[in-house]
Amino acid sequence: MKGLISVSALLLSCLAAAPALGQQPQCGGGFSNWLDGVRAEARADGVGERGLAALTQAHIDPKVIARDHGQGVFAQNFIEFSSRMVNAYRLKIGKERMKSYAGIFARAEQTYGVPAPVITGFWALETDFGAVQGNFDTLDALATLSHDCRRPDTFRPQLIALLKLIDNGTVPVNVEGAWAGEIGQTQMLPKDYLARGTDGDGDGHVDLRNSAPDVIMTTANFLKSLGWQAGKPWMEEAEVPAKMPWDKTGMETKLPLSQWAAFGVTKRGGAPLEQSDEQASLVLPMGRNGPAFLMFDNYGVYLKWNQSFVYTMTAAYLATRFAGAPAYEKHHPEPGLSLAQMKDLQRKLQAKGHDVGKIDGVLGSGTREAIRAEQQRLNMPVDGWPTQALLAAL
Repeated sequence: MKGLISVSALLLSCLAAAPALGQQPQCGGGFSNWLDGVRAEARADGVGERGLAALTQAHIDPKVIARDHGQGVFAQNFIEFSSRMVNAYRLKIGKERMKSYAGIFARAEQTYGVPAPVITGFWALETDFGAVQGNFDTLDALATLSHDCRRPDTFRPQLIALLKLIDNGTVPVNVEGAWAGEIGQTQMLPKDYLARGTDGDGDGHVDLRNSAPDVIMTTANFLKSLGWQAGKPWMEEAEVPAKMPWDKTGMETKLPLSQWAAFGVTKRGGAPLEQSDEQASLVLPMGRNGPAFLMFDNYGVYLKWNQSFVYTMTAAYLATRFAGAPAYEKHHPEPGLSLAQMKDLQRKLQAKGHDVGKIDGVLGSGTREAIRAEQQRLNMPVDGWPTQALLAAL
C-alpha cells in the first residue's frame, strides 16, 4: 500500500522515458529488444549470470497494467476506513505477535529505535501478518511496469534491484508479491529489500516472505532509514475546546505542546498537555467536531511509507492501540458530502483557482487545503472538513 505517485511525478517520468539520441529506449517498443537494454544495464550494474538469466523468464502481465492504470484511492473518510481496518482480529493477532516475538522486537528497538507497536501496525495493515502477500509474479510485474511508459524511471531501478536479489539467492526467480513489485510481509520494494534487508533469525538469509524475525528487523531498519526518531511519539489523541484558532490546525502548522495547551487543547479525558517545547500538529480528520489528534515529527515517516492521509492516520492510530491506547472518541462530526457533492465542491474550488488535482470526489491534500483557504475567506472555522454549509456558501 506504499508509494502513491503524484500527477507531477507521472509527467516527469514520461519526460524521463524519452531516449536521448543513440540511447536504448527506457520504455516501450518490442519487449525482447527492450529486455536486451535492461540486461546490458543490469550487467553494467554488477548483476551476475543467474540474475541476467532470469530476464529470459520475464513476460508482460496485462493484469498489472490494468491495476496500475486503474488503481483506486482512499475514498472513505477516516472514521469509515479506520473502523474497518482496525478490527478485533488485527488487534488480537498483533498483541499475540508482540508477545511471541518480544525478544526480536526488543532487539529491533535497541538497534533501530523503532518500537514494537509501530512495526506491528504496518505488519497488520500491509498483509495481515503475512497472510495476504500478493500472488503476482514479481519479475513479470516489474518488467511490465518498467516497459510501460507511465513510470519507467520509478520501476526500472526496482527491476534491476530484483535481479540482484535473484542473483545473490535472496529470492527465487518466481517470487510472488503485490502487483507493484512489493515483496514480503510488510511489502518491501526490491531496492529497500536489498538495502535494508536484515537477518533477524540468524540463518544467514533474509526471507521477508516466511521469517517473522527477518520481517521485524528489516521493517525497523527501513523505518529508521525514513527518519524515525527513537524514543519520540508519533500520535496522541487530544480534545479541543469549542473555540480556538482553527486556522492553526492541520499538518502544515507545528506548534509547541505548551502553545496547544494555551489554546485549550488537552489530552483525552481533559488531562493537561505537558508544558513542553515538543512540536506537534493538531489534526482534525473529520473537522473540529470529530476526533482530534496531535501528530508529532515521527508521523512524517508514515507519510514517506505511503502518501495517503487516511491510510497513514489509520496506521499511526493502530500503532497507538498496540501501545495500549483505547479506541478514539468519534465525537459528533458534521455530516460530510456524498461523492457527487464532493465532485461538485472540487469543481467549484477549481473554478476559484485552487489546485485540487483530479475531480474524483476524494478528500486529498489539495482539496483539503483549498477548503481551508475558502473557509478562511468566508470567515468559517478553518478545519478542512467539507460540509453542506461550505458547499452552499460557494
